[in-house]
Amino acid sequence: MVALVIIKDLVKAASNYFTNRIIPESLKKSIIIVLYKKGKKNYSLLSSYRLIAFKNTLVKVLEKYVANIMLKAVEEYRLLP
Repeated sequence: MVALVIIKDLVKAASNYFTNRIIPESLKKSIIIVLYKKGKKNYSLLSSYRLIAFKNTLVKVLEKYVANIMLKAVEEYRLLP
């Protein structure tokens, strides 16, 4: 039920972003943390670390929305062999 209420506003916001080509700065930001990889002998090498990025949840939803639209277009117009 809540999803039905939110989806209208989400679609409206997404359409606005794509129509005006303006994406708010808050949607472009991610939080990145660095983790040590266990068992590495030399932690002065970049390969001894793993980066994990946490994206804004709204961005993830918008990406999924756009991906679904693209997938439908690919299927409808048979763009892939």
